[in-house]
Amino acid sequence: MEDRITLEITDGVADVRLVRSNKMNALDSGMFSAITEVGEKLCSLPEVRVVVLSGTGKAFCAGLDMGNFSDMVADGNPNEDSNDQPKPQPEPLVTRSHGIANYFQHAVWMWRDLPMPVIAAVHGVAFGGGFQLALGADIRYAAPNTRFSIMEIKWGLVPDMAGTQLMRHLAREDIVRELSYTGRIFSAQEALEYGFVTRIVDDPLALAFDTAREIASKNPQAIRGNKRLFNAANYLSAEAGLLMESEVQDGVIGMPNQKEAVTAVLEERSAHFTD
Repeated sequence: MEDRITLEITDGVADVRLVRSNKMNALDSGMFSAITEVGEKLCSLPEVRVVVLSGTGKAFCAGLDMGNFSDMVADGNPNEDSNDQPKPQPEPLVTRSHGIANYFQHAVWMWRDLPMPVIAAVHGVAFGGGFQLALGADIRYAAPNTRFSIMEIKWGLVPDMAGTQLMRHLAREDIVRELSYTGRIFSAQEALEYGFVTRIVDDPLALAFDTAREIASKNPQAIRGNKRLFNAANYLSAEAGLLMESEVQDGVIGMPNQKEAVTAVLEERSAHFTD
């Protein structure tokens, strides 16, 4: 995993970095495997209160590795190898391997599924699967010169790593359609105007850690409750959403961490929460 992604945890903040910098952090089979491994590990660590996701080198993530596309057209027949023996057929993408998602969708949707907030610090490029990966975060900070693209159409494909389900809640439908139909590269300023980026800053990674530390200082039960509510809000009726709001609050109010939050304010000191 360490040749694709690194994970360090300090004071409740998980620093997750794509480190395949020589390939602009492109998504190959090793990267998909590493993403899944990191996600499963984070789910099992209650001491992690916030995740910061970033990429090393020149880019956040350039999308699917070019080698994947070369394999599709190798020898003019993607179903045969050099010995004329049939290659194993890939599992159909409709197979649900991770809850509501398939293996590749899970690489993006898992960040939304994590119980704690995820902040993406984006720079260089976020193309195709890399753009969808950034969309999986709760918050996205981008450097001014970052370039984005829903690039799947360049390869004759559709965005299929949970992108359609994430984009439709962030940007106008006509904008999503235009970008998906054309694969047009767009700027950080455009991404901000469309709703794909939270803020544009010179040092998105530094701001991501500042925000992460601020969030980590709050009641972790309330933060996780907030994330559950916001994740569900886009898909629930008003009636179900209001009920869930009350259910989450019932699980937070009066608990030791909530009482500690009040006490810390009254005593004008930093709060000390349990995970």
